Order: sequence, then structure tokens, then C-alpha cells
Amino acid sequence: MRFPIVLLFNPEKNDYKVVVADMPGCECRASTMDDALDKVISVIESHLSILAEYNEDIPVASSFESHVSKMEFRGGVWAVVDIDVTPYLGKSHKINVTLPELLIKKIDDTVSTEPAYHTRSGFLATAAMNELAKLK
Repeated sequence: MRFPIVLLFNPEKNDYKVVVADMPGCECRASTMDDALDKVISVIESHLSILAEYNEDIPVASSFESHVSKMEFRGGVWAVVDIDVTPYLGKSHKINVTLPELLIKKIDDTVSTEPAYHTRSGFLATAAMNELAKLK
């Protein structure tokens, strides 16, 4: 899942505060942008581990547009980090699903051209998480 992050430069400390916009409390500090991008992945994975440990929902990534106008992010540099959230969703179970042939073909074509999904199951899991997030 691709999570938008924002890097906010603090001239007083000469460092960056990195905020994961869709995960309240998930942030870190770094002295350079490169260091920030490396560090934030570890911070996100730790945050997701804690959520999983307490059986909390994994946040669904939203668009830049939903965050960019927020006052606390003004002046920041936006980036995106791609995190595989499947390890934080619990143990996998095999299920039998029946879908129309053309829909399966469209899913497989998308999976073959979009590496973010990895597999057909990854695509279906992402689609299910997005639909469940809409219901909240």
C-alpha cells in the first residue's frame, strides 16, 4: 500500500520531521531527506506491528489531496512509501472464490503490470480493505 508522507524542515534544529499522514502518531526525525526516507519505513513497520499486536485495524492509505491542504502540513515536501501490509493482517487462510472469467483476467492483467499487488490475492486483499474502509 502506498502511504503519503510529508517531510517538514525545522530550521531551528536543522532537521526534518517526517509524518505519515494516515497514521496519527507515526512520525520520526532525521537530519537529511535520504535518512528520513530510510527511517520512516522502519517507523511505519513498527507502528503496524503494534496495531496488529492489539488487533487494531491497519489504516488504508488515502490520497495526497486529502491531506495537502491541512495547515499542519503546509510547506512540507510530499513523498510516498510503498509498504506491504499483508504481514500485519494476521494469518492467511485459503478460501475458494468464484469470479467471472473476464474479471479474473482484468485482475491478473493489473497484477502483472502493477508490482504493488504482488499476487492476485494481494490485489483482492487491497480491494477488500479499501471497500471496508469506505464503510467506516
